Amino acid sequence: MDNTTTKDKRERHRAETAKDLRTQRKDVGKEVEELFQRLKLEVKRNKLRASDVLQITANSLQSHGSCTEEELVHMFLQKLLMMNYKARSITVTDTTKQHKEKQQKAQQPSANNDDAFSALFGKTSTPNIRQSNTDPIHPMDVQMAVFHCADGFLKQMMVTKLSQCRYALPLLVPDLFTHQIEFPLWTFREINQSWKIINNNKEVISKIQPIYKAETPMVFFFRFGSVSSSKSELMNKLINEKHDTFFNRNCPGSSRTRVLMDGVVEIAWFCPSGTYDDKFTECVAFCNLHGDAGDHEKQMHKMTKMASVKVVVLPQLRRNDKSAEKIQKLYKDPKPLICLLPEDDSPYTEVGNGKYKIGLKDRGQADISKDLREAITDSLSFSSSKSPSTFRLENLATHSDIRVDQKDVDDCREGREAAQKMVRLLEKKDLTKIKESFLPCQGELWHQWCQKNKELNRPQGDVTEMEISKKKTEMKKVRERQHKSEISRFTHLFVEQMHSGAANTFFLKWLRILLDEYTSADLSKLHHEYDEKWSNILKLKENPDKSEKLKPELLELSEKLQAAAFGLEHILREIGQIYESCSSVKKNKKDLQIDYHSLPGLAAKMMISGFPLELMDGDAGHVPLVWVTAVLEELIQKLGDQRVFVLSILGIQSSGKSTMLNAMFGLQFAVSSGRCTRGAFMQLVKVTDEMKKQMNSDYILVVDTEGLRSLELAGSSTRHHDNELATFVIGLGNLTLINIYGENPTEMQDILQIVVQAFLRMKEVRFSPSCVFVHQNVSDVTAEKNTMEARRRLQETLDKMTKLAAEDEVCNAERFSDVIKFDVQKDVKYFAQLWEGSPPMAPPNPSYCENVQDLKKTILSCVSKSNVMMLTNIKNHIKSLWDALLNERFVFSFKNALEIATYRKLETEYSKWTWSLRKAMLEIENGLQNKIENEAIDVVEERYLQEELNVISTEVKKSMSEFFERDSNANILIQWKNSFEIKISHIQENIVRETMSKLNEVLQQRVLKKQIDAQRTQNENALLEKAKDLALTLKKQRESKNKKQHLQRDFDSFWEKCVDEIKKNTPQGTDLDILKDMREVLGDANESFANPSVNKTNKKCNIFMMSDYSEYVQIQKSLSNLLTFTYSLSKEDHTQIKTLILDIEEQAKKIIMSKNIAKMGYNKSYIQELSGFIKAKLTQHEEIKKEKFAFKKHFFSDLVLAILHTVKPMIMEQHNIFKQANDPVLYFARKREEYYSIFQKYCQGATSATIIGEIICNKLKEPIEQSVYKKTARDLADEMRANCESLNGNRSNLEKHILKTLAEKEDFKAYKTYIHKPKKHFQSFIREEVSQYITDKFDTSVLPKMRDDLKQKEKRIVEAVKRATEEVDEYHGDADLWLKIFTLMLSDVLIFSENDLRGVSRDGVDVKLLQEVIMKEIPSIISGIGKKFSTESFPSKLEYKDRPDEILNEHLCKCCWVQCPFCKAICTNTAEDHDSKPHSVPFHRIDGLKGWHYKGTQDLSTDFCTTLVSSTGSFRPSHESKESIKYKDYKTAGGVYTEWEITPDFTELSYWKWFVCRFQKDLENLYNKKFQGQGQIPLEWRKHRKQDAIESLDKYM
Repeated sequence: MDNTTTKDKRERHRAETAKDLRTQRKDVGKEVEELFQRLKLEVKRNKLRASDVLQITANSLQSHGSCTEEELVHMFLQKLLMMNYKARSITVTDTTKQHKEKQQKAQQPSANNDDAFSALFGKTSTPNIRQSNTDPIHPMDVQMAVFHCADGFLKQMMVTKLSQCRYALPLLVPDLFTHQIEFPLWTFREINQSWKIINNNKEVISKIQPIYKAETPMVFFFRFGSVSSSKSELMNKLINEKHDTFFNRNCPGSSRTRVLMDGVVEIAWFCPSGTYDDKFTECVAFCNLHGDAGDHEKQMHKMTKMASVKVVVLPQLRRNDKSAEKIQKLYKDPKPLICLLPEDDSPYTEVGNGKYKIGLKDRGQADISKDLREAITDSLSFSSSKSPSTFRLENLATHSDIRVDQKDVDDCREGREAAQKMVRLLEKKDLTKIKESFLPCQGELWHQWCQKNKELNRPQGDVTEMEISKKKTEMKKVRERQHKSEISRFTHLFVEQMHSGAANTFFLKWLRILLDEYTSADLSKLHHEYDEKWSNILKLKENPDKSEKLKPELLELSEKLQAAAFGLEHILREIGQIYESCSSVKKNKKDLQIDYHSLPGLAAKMMISGFPLELMDGDAGHVPLVWVTAVLEELIQKLGDQRVFVLSILGIQSSGKSTMLNAMFGLQFAVSSGRCTRGAFMQLVKVTDEMKKQMNSDYILVVDTEGLRSLELAGSSTRHHDNELATFVIGLGNLTLINIYGENPTEMQDILQIVVQAFLRMKEVRFSPSCVFVHQNVSDVTAEKNTMEARRRLQETLDKMTKLAAEDEVCNAERFSDVIKFDVQKDVKYFAQLWEGSPPMAPPNPSYCENVQDLKKTILSCVSKSNVMMLTNIKNHIKSLWDALLNERFVFSFKNALEIATYRKLETEYSKWTWSLRKAMLEIENGLQNKIENEAIDVVEERYLQEELNVISTEVKKSMSEFFERDSNANILIQWKNSFEIKISHIQENIVRETMSKLNEVLQQRVLKKQIDAQRTQNENALLEKAKDLALTLKKQRESKNKKQHLQRDFDSFWEKCVDEIKKNTPQGTDLDILKDMREVLGDANESFANPSVNKTNKKCNIFMMSDYSEYVQIQKSLSNLLTFTYSLSKEDHTQIKTLILDIEEQAKKIIMSKNIAKMGYNKSYIQELSGFIKAKLTQHEEIKKEKFAFKKHFFSDLVLAILHTVKPMIMEQHNIFKQANDPVLYFARKREEYYSIFQKYCQGATSATIIGEIICNKLKEPIEQSVYKKTARDLADEMRANCESLNGNRSNLEKHILKTLAEKEDFKAYKTYIHKPKKHFQSFIREEVSQYITDKFDTSVLPKMRDDLKQKEKRIVEAVKRATEEVDEYHGDADLWLKIFTLMLSDVLIFSENDLRGVSRDGVDVKLLQEVIMKEIPSIISGIGKKFSTESFPSKLEYKDRPDEILNEHLCKCCWVQCPFCKAICTNTAEDHDSKPHSVPFHRIDGLKGWHYKGTQDLSTDFCTTLVSSTGSFRPSHESKESIKYKDYKTAGGVYTEWEITPDFTELSYWKWFVCRFQKDLENLYNKKFQGQGQIPLEWRKHRKQDAIESLDKYM
């Protein structure tokens, strides 16, 4: 055959091959699409994101090994992320397929014959169903389909987990459509591999390296054509006989069809364990090309070029076979080649220099593996002797025709470049000095600050305010030094990159990878030295002197390890300290290029992206509270205030805590056998939207901790540190996992004692977290007998530890179940060993993974049943916990702080509940008041009010029940449940009683009002009749004279005469003289009132301003006789009398306002009622103090006089309103135009219906207007309760806003009222807030409300008109019936009745015409009313009690007003009668504000009572006290002191320090004393600015 013919044949063959390949690709493309459809995946890339996969989904609760095809991807990922290597052997249960198969079986004819051969070997007809549709999906297709669809982070996670499962990893992957080869180098970046080798000196050397850096020999396996032996199975027997590293045809789940693996090269490493039975003595990489190498020449060429040894599996070939030429080339290549021949039975034979062949036919697997291993070992020896070649992953990236993911993905490339830029700055630097140079803020300065803060909160002995200020000044200086320290270029680059927002997640990943790479060698060396030193100390235990000498060296190594640890967490810690120092000095660092306020946002973004945040700095043993709080606030800003379940974990060092959490939730906590970074870290796990309702949570916050009993802490106060950490973590978690490793009873006892003590503290503070004990590394978890015995031992140990801990904490507890709800059968989980065999080649134990999944289900079940916290609550809870731990009196401090915070929350809810009741009753009251005034009802029954209120009351009770049951602090709230239920019940009764009283008052006033209205109606009707008569006369004149008359002139003349007549018949009113009335009413009974000189305002009217009431008091003789000294009023007595006077003053004002003088006018009887009330209050007080003193007679008269002087302006103002409204002349002057209009209509011959219609419309104006204003006022009060910041919370919130306003205005007079008359100031503030709100929101809120209500009133009137007309038609009634129905239908909405038209003739009125008139006139009436609405008219149109400020005052000021006996701080209890709870306030004031001074001096006090009550200092309860009382025993002083709970606390508001400095002179003048001597103002106080003062309110209140 000539060359031309041969060449043509080759060309034809190539063309046919290309055509076949195109056809094959087309078919493969179709198969790929079908595969993706079956898996419910999109063929487009990057549709599966790591962030989505890591969420808690419905699949998170599934643990069985089977699923449907649709669930296959999720099940695979779930198992893989848990390191369960059974992810590649999931059983698919396809119900549809099974159903079809059953049908097909049923359709087959039954075998009636008994012929075995026909039955067994005969052909069965099968339906023509495509093979690809009926075959199960190949496990590797699932893996590769997910890989193709995954984003970069999920791919990396997958490859890392595959590596942990000891599976082969994708090395070269053809693109599904372009067929370009991709090398996913990025996915290998987080894999570290460790191994051990025996060196020439017979020493075992440990190595750990990032796998992409490892330089190892590489053995490359591939095949030509189709072969009978499984290449992958042969490789598995070489690497790990017990584990299928490479998936092969004999693995569970394998199927005939495989769509995505052809052309894929996988890689795995054999890692020796440093023993003599290792299969290979060094780390070796094994690569495997899937499919026919002849079809994948590019992959084969690359890999054979880089391989140290090539292993090819060959079928029986002829010389002219298409693969023959390639085999010739391989054979001629100098690199070793091993040929495996499945059709040959020849033994292991060397056929050339470095060339071997091994027959596989009819040979046992063990023999083949032995020969193959020997051949590879020989080949590696041959290779290293000739031309040493090692394989390094990163070198594969140098090939230009291979796409490398980390180069081609822009974000990945840019992230790497930014991280490399930072890490280059660290090159050639001493690792133990790096943090000191590059991260200066977190080193010595931060540790100094932490130490001083602990000293401040844990004082030794008594401390003065001056000493506290000195300590704070020192802390401030440390912050200033931190602030002045330069920001390193390293930190600058980090902040700059994070702030830019570009490729941040890739950047952070790269930075962590590169930092680990940079530090790993030095850290490994230090750990080796540390382990050796520790081993030497253990060997020298019997020789204490020598071992003690080695301990300083060990401590030095421990410090070096701590200094050398350098990771992402340290950079964030530095950012945190930069932020805290800037926050302290209130300005940016000069070299910080961005606003420091934006720094927490960077950390919050990191948390949302799945990175952990350091919660407690283990190096300093301190929580950076300012930083953590700021980050959580940013988190709330970005995510909203989400519901969060907190899961924490505790356990000894290296017990597998982080490994377990990472496996369970796919987290990123650092896993290291030699841990240096200490403390606690928190990471967010998102719950999917579909699961939020079921889980009752939006996120799980996982808190990982350093191990207890840490070796690195040797020499430190380990026990104290561990107790602190355990208390903090257990206190923070809704559920805490207690991780126990192994079965060493001593270790178990140590950790259990720490844990039990922490839980005991939680019980003492009424905080009830749950716990689950996880006992890891248990040899046989399946043996029921063994676990039962283990549970019994654990229970015994826990009970024993409980008794010991109870002695330490001084409380009663005999068993662990006394401390926490605990079931040893359900709340203890036993875990299998992590590895299935001996590392480094052992895969994770599937039993361990199943244990993790079981625990995860338990946790998620606990989440769904728990009262989770909001992020805001967690932020506050962290602060409370840490503050209490700093205090060292944890139980007392935290219990108090937690109870106060919980009680404040309860008060806020209580305020909402009471407002709901009050708001509902306001509506009920308004409707009934309208009906009373319309004479629709004559009596109001209390039972009716209760029934009406019961609707909202039921809702309130339901809301209360849910709050007490579901709140995260339900166990603390329970102590107040009963008392608050009683309070709500009492409030409801009081509201009903008060409303009843008001309505009865309206009923009584109706009689008087009836007289007033009757006179007015009589005048109106008389005018109307006269106007009608005049109009008729004029009309006749016009008809007879046939000329037009001047109506206006005639009406004016008529009007003047009528008004003159009304004036004559109206008695002249006299000016009010209240003091004269007082003399007339009270003069007979008390001569002091009969004296005319009482008119003069003398000093007695300043009774409110007095501080000494001795002249008004008669000391009881019996008391004087008993005492050896002359008794005089105590300071407390004077205070109580003053409180009594102020209370009487306020009540007197209320009595006057309740009289509705503006509507009903003034009556002398009010004076009688007022004096009777004052007399009763004085008698009541005298009864309490009868053993000490009685009031002198002139006290009563002076007090009545003073009260009358106070209420006189109110009475005068109200009476003037009444006069203007009821003066006939003024009233008819306002009505003149209306009468003229009616007069004109009479003259024009209008019908009676027209006239009556106009009269009705005119009379409706005022009631409509009044009703709209009242309804708007109620709605406005409700809106302000919800939207106005100062009014929408509890009393503490209101006071915070008052203090802010006072600081902004800097008005000492206002401050004085606030300090000495707090209730008066609160009421005044509420009025101002309401007034400002109405002014600011009039156009946007008030006016729209009024217009809406006006429309509603119009609608009601129109409905009433139509209904009245319909009923008159139905019952053949007249205008009287029409009017009765019309007014009745409006009786609960408007004050308008039939009486308003009494005397107006309704004879012959056509009701249908009347309807037309009203329907026509009403729109213009409504429009006219709407035009008059304005900010000025709003308050003036409302009665005092109906004004929104008074509605809110009534609600917000019905609370406790008792003031601290030391500093005058007001008790912040929202409930007025909180009998079961003592008075309390979160933050007290400086005692000098009340005028307290040091004994025997004129020096005003600068102490806070919260500091004093922890000291041994003393005080005298009053000026007359002869004995001093120790501050810490203040309750023994009796009286008001016993009613207060003052907690020792060094958290003082900056506010009062600023206030004393700002108003020092004013305070000194007020009390005639000085801030000097012992009371000298510390210099530190003068640094507090007004802004600091205001910010401190937001921080602490």
